[in-house]
Amino acid sequence: MASTEPWLLENGNLRCLTMEMKQGHGHSRTAHNRSSSSLRRKSDLTLVSKVRKVFLRKFLVNLQEVLLGSKLSILFLAIPFAVAAECTKFGRPWVFALSLLGLTPLAERVSFLTKQIAFYTGPTVGGLLNATCGNATELIISIFALIRQEVDVVKYSLLGSILSNLLLVLGTSLFCGGIANLRNEQKFDRKQVDVNALLLLLGLLCHVLPLMILYAGNESKLIGTENLALSRGSSIVMLIAYISYLFFQLCSHRELFEASVDEEEDSRVVSDESAVIGFWSAFVWLVLMTGVMALLSEYVVGTIEAASDSWGLSVGFISVILLPIVGNAAEHAGAVIFAFKNKLQDISLGVALGSATQIATFVIPLSIIVAWIIGINMNLDFNLFETSCLALSIIVTTFALQDGTSHYLKGVVLLLCYLVIGAGLFIFGTPNDHADSETKISYHLSSNEKILKDLVP
Repeated sequence: MASTEPWLLENGNLRCLTMEMKQGHGHSRTAHNRSSSSLRRKSDLTLVSKVRKVFLRKFLVNLQEVLLGSKLSILFLAIPFAVAAECTKFGRPWVFALSLLGLTPLAERVSFLTKQIAFYTGPTVGGLLNATCGNATELIISIFALIRQEVDVVKYSLLGSILSNLLLVLGTSLFCGGIANLRNEQKFDRKQVDVNALLLLLGLLCHVLPLMILYAGNESKLIGTENLALSRGSSIVMLIAYISYLFFQLCSHRELFEASVDEEEDSRVVSDESAVIGFWSAFVWLVLMTGVMALLSEYVVGTIEAASDSWGLSVGFISVILLPIVGNAAEHAGAVIFAFKNKLQDISLGVALGSATQIATFVIPLSIIVAWIIGINMNLDFNLFETSCLALSIIVTTFALQDGTSHYLKGVVLLLCYLVIGAGLFIFGTPNDHADSETKISYHLSSNEKILKDLVP
């Protein structure tokens, strides 16, 4: 089954796998799958089916489904322009902007391809693929930033991804859903929210510990080394928690994370949740898409400082605000669309909280471990201002979702929190935007001169 294409030529028409064939693989309707499907365009294969050459027909089917099967296909044009701008040295800010635009459809297509592979591998392997590739953009950007020793870009972009998911995406979803359904109370299952909130609080504890050591009055000159060791140990703990979360989500308590489908949508879901390309075709396209994402991510990391100087924006603001919004625009748009329609409200929560949890307990600790392997000292100290924003965002989000209901005012509050944080970053930037190493330390320890003297000879 895995080696065959998912369509057959019958009476001159292409036929996809039937729903019964799909169900044999036990494919689950997760929040991420249902959210990303909202931006896909149904392909008309009538003309392609008339091509007599089998190889050419297969190629055209794959091309149409992969490149033209998204409502964001027009943004693929930004990719060759970004490559051309880089090769001709046209302008570093243009390379940055075009690369960001090119990453937007690629992130959505990676989600589509992992879902196609999941039809053949079964729900467990498919779920692992979705869990691994769900935040592929952030992970790839982080790896290239680490290679360039841009540790601050890694920290701020990952922090920004968590903040944008918890405040911007979730806030917009609650606001749009509340406005569109003023007379109907929107409810959701709190069980999934509680699980994600616990993991986010665990990640927050690991971020707070390095700051607690700095403010604890420890006079040792080895504070930096101790923080680094603590960060690496905490990263291993978070990865263990994430593996446990995957087992909980994919095996022991799968029913909590499966998005239900009402009868009104059932006919559309049948066609949407059918494989449209073969296993090996999806695998090859996934490798190619990941390679292009890696190329554009390298462009983004290499030109972010030039864009900062040209646009008059701090690197911290670009990393925390712009990178996460553009990198996950497709997935976020799907979450907002479903909330606005008041259909599958749990999908919006699953996307926002699930992505934030994945970044906090998987992508960030994995970045720490990767930095450790390649000999770069990266710790979990995200500075006082950034860590405080993270803590307050998690607390506000948890309080907003504690009663299992939503309305537009909750969305307004979350969006205003995001606006305030963005304004703070826009006006003041981050300590690393305008400080040398001594000033960075004093940013943490301005109230403790004795420790400051021990740290700075």
